[in-house]
Amino acid sequence: MRPASHAPEFRAAAQHIGRRRFLTVTGAAAALAFAVDLPGTAHAAELDARKITEDPFTLGVASGDPQPGSVLLWTRLAPRPYEPDSGLPRAKFTLRWEIAHDSRFTRIVRRGSVTAHPEFHHSVHVEADGLDNDRPYYYRFRAGSWISPTGHTRTAPARSARIGELKLAAVSCQAYHDGYFTAYQHLAQEELDVVFHLGDYLYEYAVNAVGGARNYTDRRLPAHFNRETVTLEDYRLRYGLYKSDPDLKAAHAAHAFVLTWDDHETENNYAGGVPENDVPPEEFLLRRAAAYRAYWENQPLRRPQQPQGPDMQLYRRLHFGRLAQFDILDTRQYRSDQAYGDGWKVPGPESEDPARTMTGATQERWLLDGWKSSRALWNLMPQQVTFAQRRDAPTGTYKVSMDAWDGYPASRQRLLAGAEAAGIENLMVLTGDVHVGYGLDLKKDWADPASRTVGTEIVATSISSGKDGAEKPANWDNLTQSNPHMKFYNGRRGFVTVTLGEQQARADFKTVAAVTTPGAPITTAASFVTEAGDPGLKPV
Repeated sequence: MRPASHAPEFRAAAQHIGRRRFLTVTGAAAALAFAVDLPGTAHAAELDARKITEDPFTLGVASGDPQPGSVLLWTRLAPRPYEPDSGLPRAKFTLRWEIAHDSRFTRIVRRGSVTAHPEFHHSVHVEADGLDNDRPYYYRFRAGSWISPTGHTRTAPARSARIGELKLAAVSCQAYHDGYFTAYQHLAQEELDVVFHLGDYLYEYAVNAVGGARNYTDRRLPAHFNRETVTLEDYRLRYGLYKSDPDLKAAHAAHAFVLTWDDHETENNYAGGVPENDVPPEEFLLRRAAAYRAYWENQPLRRPQQPQGPDMQLYRRLHFGRLAQFDILDTRQYRSDQAYGDGWKVPGPESEDPARTMTGATQERWLLDGWKSSRALWNLMPQQVTFAQRRDAPTGTYKVSMDAWDGYPASRQRLLAGAEAAGIENLMVLTGDVHVGYGLDLKKDWADPASRTVGTEIVATSISSGKDGAEKPANWDNLTQSNPHMKFYNGRRGFVTVTLGEQQARADFKTVAAVTTPGAPITTAASFVTEAGDPGLKPV
């Protein structure tokens, strides 16, 4: 990895923070929060948006985190998204926003203005309130004479409302260099209430001039993409590349997204304050602060998720009437380091240590308390890595992934025990990370296939990561034979939709045959239902 050229004030703050203090005291976050460039600290001049001479809405629009009567609206001004300053001077601009009942904006219900600050790379986050519950809306932004693409979104129903159905999609893992985002083109055409992105929205790895496996013949990408992301400028540029993709823009414009990250938005397989590679703690602290800052700038997230230096509270809870409660987890920022040096290893005392945690104590307590107070029929846990047990071989000696919940079995058992104690009957885990689709039953006793099923896990395959994939990957026989609770396994790219109802939930695994060439059609590879009060996946 190349040496990082972080801003001098970043480096000066971090040099005073050792690894032990970083991991145990919030002083690290406080120190970096003061060092990071925030609006108001530099008193940027304001320029008239009418002076912008090129389309500033190249990255489109997005909405997210729907609540009753409220939704978050996002855009970022970037006339030239492949340049470090995105083609704008270091000045602030005033944008106007509008929300309407119709796509022609003849019935506008809310409007306002918001400032795009250079310190936040001219991104804006509008918390639009005063809307009706459980209603679709159209929205757009204006900057001078420029008008953004129109976005479509939907507010959540009242928490006490009885709703008959909720349809969501789960997506994950979109390595730009591994192929086209074709699945998003199809996702944009789906009738959905909300989309959950389960991590790896961006990859830190280099993207060459032809876009890796995309193998462009009609363009050449700038050389600064052909390196690993480390600094704030690196991460900002990489979001400019990803978010300029037309299929991703179409999906964001069509649906509200609820996002959580995994590892690649920062660095592969980092664990809390421990980096993948052996670098000084202050170096990784700076990198994490840069990655978190760029993530917030480029996603439709609300104000509580704004990072403070290298800390960012991404776990949060959303309600959709009395039908569903979503507890969105962060399994990267607070976890113990992977046991046995990471990878697939034979489980043992190190991985089975009860003190190990995937979530950190505070997030774990928040989750268990939330289940105790839940009145929802379905309790869903959108998160990152595979929750169910996955043995790699049907033999007496087997290996499991130390990066997944198998590497943190005591942490997993505390959650399952907490769900049982809270009387959670319809638990569903939504997962990404592994670039395949799984349908898994969650068992009371993993060693006994006949033991009670206590929930289900739906694993969304990748949008593009892993290139084209295969319907039956090389380890298909081993995994399906070793794990009788695995009801489905498919290695193609795509997404999964889940339709929650009062009697059952239905999962439809949708795949495309190729991502290294554009335009592949979408196919439903398999469908399953799990009945309310009787968990377990049954093929349709």
